[in-house]
Amino acid sequence: VQLQASGGGLVQAGGSLRLSCAASGLTFSNNDMAWFRQAPGKGREFVASITRNYNTYYTYYADSAKGRFTISRDNIENTVYLQMNSLKPEDTAVYYCAAGGTGHSPHLYNYWGQGTQVTVSS
Repeated sequence: VQLQASGGGLVQAGGSLRLSCAASGLTFSNNDMAWFRQAPGKGREFVASITRNYNTYYTYYADSAKGRFTISRDNIENTVYLQMNSLKPEDTAVYYCAAGGTGHSPHLYNYWGQGTQVTVSS
């Protein structure tokens, strides 16, 4: 399984970024997908997930992401996205996509992308 994250960068507070994570080596449509982030000196924390229940996908967000971030997926392109709007300096972190698990704990996921740096300047 390979997860390739991209789209990070440097943005001013209030700006937007769209992260992408291209997956291969797994049956993408059957997998819950998630985004986590890790700021310097902190643990890896849940940001958002998109999970499958029968033929419906449900999205979940950390409180810090609600109303500003949107997770989505393209099962044709085997890609999960994280649209981040109204970015704040406290959103600065390395963002990771994850698969092969479910829920909000990083310990529940088996596969990880390499991470993409998001830096928000004030």
